[in-house]
Amino acid sequence: MNKRFISFITAGDPSLEKTREFINVLASFSDVIEIGLPFSDPIAEGEVIQAANMRALKNGTTTVKVFELLRSVSVCSKMVILTYINPVFVYGYEKFFKDCNESGVYGVIIPDLPFEERGEVIEFAKKYNVHLITMIAPTSAKRVQMLAKDATGFIYLVSSMGTTGVRSEFAVGLDDIVKQIKIVTDVPVMVGFGISTHEQVVKMSEIADGVIVGSAFVKIIAEHGDNSALYIEKFVKELTIG
Repeated sequence: MNKRFISFITAGDPSLEKTREFINVLASFSDVIEIGLPFSDPIAEGEVIQAANMRALKNGTTTVKVFELLRSVSVCSKMVILTYINPVFVYGYEKFFKDCNESGVYGVIIPDLPFEERGEVIEFAKKYNVHLITMIAPTSAKRVQMLAKDATGFIYLVSSMGTTGVRSEFAVGLDDIVKQIKIVTDVPVMVGFGISTHEQVVKMSEIADGVIVGSAFVKIIAEHGDNSALYIEKFVKELTIG
């Protein structure tokens, strides 16, 4: 499969050392690895990733420790952080994006940051050469081109409404949204939220430039803990190779 593939895991679940191991496994199959920064109120996440956030926080995972981990990781895959605006604000916008730059972080996804309120944040993202990834939801039809025209890195196209989690059905009209996006930008469009099978990966890759898989990996880690690496490798091979 020649389309792009993004994998997601939560930093610190079940430990930061295991996160390093999982990153190394996923790097062989992923163009981008999305790292969830643990937060106590991850409003865009379903039960699986919420629970991973709680486990990571309980283990003492902090933003500082996650940046230390990412500085020490050496992989070909690009690294992206998924977080929320409150942790970034508390950490300090300038310090956060400076640490992203110094940690080799390619982009940051902030689901609860409204497009109209990106100004101050994007100022620091640009200063430190970090992409602030644009998210577009199925309900954004009337705003698609406005949201897409200034996007950089890649566009995160949400496959369906609600929170993250494994799904069997997705919103209709995603192909039309991609067509609207492509009118104004060549930035890759990646479809995420709920993708968990090879068939879904193939289907969504026919619509867009690639896919994002998250909850399915986090579920494996919840089930197998420290012993997850082999299961992650088997699953990512199934997704990307078939």
